[in-house]
Amino acid sequence: MFSRVWIDFLLFNNIIGILIAVEVSFNQPRFRPNATWNSNATTFANETLIFINSNNSIYIPNQKTGEILVWYNSNSGKPSKKISTTLSNPSSIFVTNNGDIYIDNGRIDKWIAGNETWTSAMMNVTSTCYAIFIDIYESLYCSMFDKHRVNRKWLNGRTAVVAGTGVYGPESDRLCFPGGIFVDINLDLYVADEWNNRIQLFRLNQRNGITVAGKGSAEVTIELNTPTGIVLDGDRHLFIVDFGNHRIIGSDENGFRCIFGCSGEKGSTNDKLSLPSTMSFDSYGNIYVVDSDNHRIQKIVKNNICGKKIIFNNLVHLFLYSIETREFAQTNFSSNLSQSIVIDVIILRIADY
Repeated sequence: MFSRVWIDFLLFNNIIGILIAVEVSFNQPRFRPNATWNSNATTFANETLIFINSNNSIYIPNQKTGEILVWYNSNSGKPSKKISTTLSNPSSIFVTNNGDIYIDNGRIDKWIAGNETWTSAMMNVTSTCYAIFIDIYESLYCSMFDKHRVNRKWLNGRTAVVAGTGVYGPESDRLCFPGGIFVDINLDLYVADEWNNRIQLFRLNQRNGITVAGKGSAEVTIELNTPTGIVLDGDRHLFIVDFGNHRIIGSDENGFRCIFGCSGEKGSTNDKLSLPSTMSFDSYGNIYVVDSDNHRIQKIVKNNICGKKIIFNNLVHLFLYSIETREFAQTNFSSNLSQSIVIDVIILRIADY
């Protein structure tokens, strides 16, 4: 199963609470304010698609052979495994924790890791899926670039449009060539609305988007030029692939700032990008970015890696419901609620990164 949720009841200092553990497939590291990354990247592979799951396994389709190359535990060098496919020119990929692979090749197919077989037509689409995403309930999302919308398919087979109308435009309910997408555990959908030069947030069951970065946002602190990728960190801060400005943008409690490629000039040296398209985090906060015009995947190493997450059997734990305050504690996945309590549980290990 792609994702699981555990709820445990705790007793601590006479306060009854709930410990919620959510297992997700994607990495959302947490960073200190003003965290920095190395200004020179290294080339991991000469390909144009990548996905890193929360086991730090790296999946890269080989455009020449049609194989999917797998590196376990983010090891460099030769791939740990090669998966044969009939792919010709895949456009997007998503991999779950158990190794199931979803990939678009004119339709979305699924590789089932348990029996190492392919299942066809997980979603029949009428447009290329620029990005694929699987949420914590195993719903499948497709960002339909040419159709100016995002479709969602539930486990029961029902499919619906959840963002955009199919007609391009700058209005809040429309998209214009959507690119990368990200769905958090609240099922809020973030869309890189490329030709509108903005990032749109569509709350669950809401068809009008909120501009959270770029043109039209409430506080325009960063200008975007055809943003193509969007990822959230563990504190729900945005990291954006700014395609037309050849750079990576990040945010924290102090606002937006440039992370890499900050000259804004395209290039092929290790300190530059040329039309970057997507990015992924590993669990340590390192960034892997598809540098599409240079036909390479660049690894940008996090400086002075630090931050905290709670680890117990590879789960991320979220705290806490308190009987005394009747509030959920603010965590990387919770709402902004006040007067809350966060506790440390003895059986858990605090890991510093």
